[in-house]
Amino acid sequence: MNLTLKVWRQNGNKEKGRMETYQVSDISPDSSFLEMMDILNEQLIEEGKEPVAFDHDCREGICGMCSMYINGEAHGPGDRITTCQLHMREFNDGDTIHIEPWRAKAFPVIKDLVVDRGAFDRIMAAGGFVSVNTSGNTQDANAIPIDKNDADKAFDAATCIGCGACVATCKNASAMLFVSAKVSQFALLPQGQVEARERAVNMVNKMDEEGFGNCTNTGACEVECPKGISLENIARMNREYLKGSIS
Repeated sequence: MNLTLKVWRQNGNKEKGRMETYQVSDISPDSSFLEMMDILNEQLIEEGKEPVAFDHDCREGICGMCSMYINGEAHGPGDRITTCQLHMREFNDGDTIHIEPWRAKAFPVIKDLVVDRGAFDRIMAAGGFVSVNTSGNTQDANAIPIDKNDADKAFDAATCIGCGACVATCKNASAMLFVSAKVSQFALLPQGQVEARERAVNMVNKMDEEGFGNCTNTGACEVECPKGISLENIARMNREYLKGSIS
């Protein structure tokens, strides 16, 4: 496959970015998108040019690092996959592919396609934890009865990998889906009840402080989420927030 790549280049969030055009050839349809990016970078290095900076780690759809906005879609074409799970057979020979970083004020560009998602870490630190009894009389977690439906919903919420696709996709750059998933994974379980009154309030307030937008129920976040996190979690978070605000 011979492809034209239009890649966003930006040396930090203080500088103005630009699109640069590159040509890559003889790309195997069985290559992953990140392998294609590796080939591009090898080509650039051989030409004495600076390679394109992009995040990656596990390359197994688990870590959420490989965040790219490809042809106007978070993680590119394909249903419920991350960029590292995207293969070049999704494209055609001769295609032009536009590659950009996540576009959100709360995710400032570090370099090229790499953005700072530290805001997610700070939101988690604001309330995404559980208190543990270390007195020596701790009850084994497996001995605590939990309704099967609640357990399933908690596990579904916990599959969120914090990639930020929901933010990049939302027209308001809202982090409501991410925050609601982290709130829900604790709100549905008895272990999460110790901080239940403060958790949603603290995490939502921190989300607003970080500069994310508000949810307007468009639903694009759920559509583009590689793990299929449900909008139901946002409704649950709103209920938890209301309970915490009036208690």
